[in-house]
Amino acid sequence: MGSLPAVAPWGPAAAAGRLDFPAAGQLTVIGLCALTAYLAHLALAVFNDGVRPFMLDLAQGRSTRGATAAVCFGLSAGFIFGLGAPMALSSGVLNPWLVFLPTDLLGILAPRKWLAPVLGGAWGAVVVFGLRGADQLAHALPVDFLTAMQQMATPVLFLFTLFPVLAISRQFGRLPGAVAGVVELALVVLTMKLWPKVFAGAWAMAAGVLLLIGFAVARDLRQRRGARAANAAAGAGDGDDPMGSLFGASAARLRRHLPLFMALGAGVCLLAQLHIFGGGEATSFLIAKGRAAEAAQVDLYRAFGFLPLIATTALASGAYGIAGFTFVYPIGYLLPSPWPALVCGALVFAAEVLALSGIGRLLAGLPSVRDCSEQLRAAIGATLQLALVFGSLLAAQAMGGGLGILLVGGLYLLNEAMGRVVVRTAAGPAAVVVGGVLLNVLYWLDLFTPLTS
Repeated sequence: MGSLPAVAPWGPAAAAGRLDFPAAGQLTVIGLCALTAYLAHLALAVFNDGVRPFMLDLAQGRSTRGATAAVCFGLSAGFIFGLGAPMALSSGVLNPWLVFLPTDLLGILAPRKWLAPVLGGAWGAVVVFGLRGADQLAHALPVDFLTAMQQMATPVLFLFTLFPVLAISRQFGRLPGAVAGVVELALVVLTMKLWPKVFAGAWAMAAGVLLLIGFAVARDLRQRRGARAANAAAGAGDGDDPMGSLFGASAARLRRHLPLFMALGAGVCLLAQLHIFGGGEATSFLIAKGRAAEAAQVDLYRAFGFLPLIATTALASGAYGIAGFTFVYPIGYLLPSPWPALVCGALVFAAEVLALSGIGRLLAGLPSVRDCSEQLRAAIGATLQLALVFGSLLAAQAMGGGLGILLVGGLYLLNEAMGRVVVRTAAGPAAVVVGGVLLNVLYWLDLFTPLTS
C-alpha cells in the first residue's frame, strides 16, 4: 500500500458489491443499532465523547431527555450527514459516525425504554437497505461524485500518519516534535522502498505513538519523583483524590450492567470482523481495499492514544463508550470467523469494564499521559481536516475540473464565513456531495458537460 497512486486506487473488485451487505451483516447492524440505542436511553453508553459528560445529569434526573437530545443533535448532526454518510458512500464501508451517532440521539430522545431499541433497529434498517439505493442512484448520475470522492483516500491515509508528530510538538515542544517527524519520515521512505505492498504509514504511526507515550511517561515519572521528594522534606503525605468516590460509584454502576456491555462488545467486534465497517476515516479506506492487517494497526495505535479520554469521561459520567476503548476494532478485523469475534468482543468489554477503576487510579498519577489524549484528539482533527479538504478538492477536480473546484472550494469557504454551520472535518466531504448535485443540475440544464475519463 506504500505505492498508493495519487489517482483513486479503486478497481472493479473494490467497487463490486458496494454497500450490498450479506444477511449476517444486515442483522448485525440492525441488532447492534437497537442495542446501542437502548444503552443510550439508559445513559449507560454513547459514542460521542462530547455527549458523554451530559449523561450523568440525565441519569440523575437533573436534565430532561429533550434538553440532552438537543445537545446530542448539535454535537452530532454535522458528523452524521457531513462525514458519516459521504464516507460510507465513497468507500463502500460503514463507519461509527453513521451507525452509532444517530442511535445516541434516538436512544436519548425515546420516552419509553421499549421504544429505544425499536427506533435504533429502524435506523439500522435504513442504513443497510437505504444506503444501497442511494449508492446506486448516485452512480447512475451523469456526474458520478461518489466515484470522484474516492480521491480522498490517499490524502487521508498519508496525512493521518502525522498525527503523533503534531501531538508530540504541541505537548513537548519543537525539538521532540522534530525528532518524531524525522523518525516517521524515515520509516515511511524505508517502508515504501523495502516493503512496497505494506501501507507506508503503519510503522511510522507506531513509532510516533510510542514516542508520545514514552515522552509522557518519562515526564510523569520525573514529576512524581520530585513530588515525593518535596513531600518527604515537608513531612506530608500524597493526599487523597477528591474525585475517587464519584469515580468509584460510576465504575460500580457500569459493572452492574456487565452482561449488556458484553453483548455490546460482541456485537461491535462482530461488525468489525465482517469487514463491512471501519472505525475511522483512514481505516474505512483500508478495509475497502481489503487491507485488514493495516487497518488493525491504525486503529490499535489510535486506541492507545484515546484510552485516557474514554476512561476518564466514563468514570466521571457513568456512561461508557459504545466501542469501549476501541480495541475490539483491530481484534475484529483480524479474526477469521464470526464466532471467535463474538467471544473475544464480549471478553474484551468485560475486561475493560472490570478494569476501569484500576485504569482510573493509574491515570490519576500520570497527568501527562492523560494530556496525551487531548493532544491526540486535536492532532487527529487537524490532520484529517487538512486531508479531507485536500482530498475534497481532488474529488472536485475529478468530477468537474475548474468548475468543480470553484463549487466545492466555494462551499467550504462559505461554510467558514457563516460560522461553520457544518464542522470543519465534515465540511469538505459535504461540499463534494452538494457540489456534485449542483453539477448534475447544470448538466440537466445543458450548462455543463461531464469530464471524460
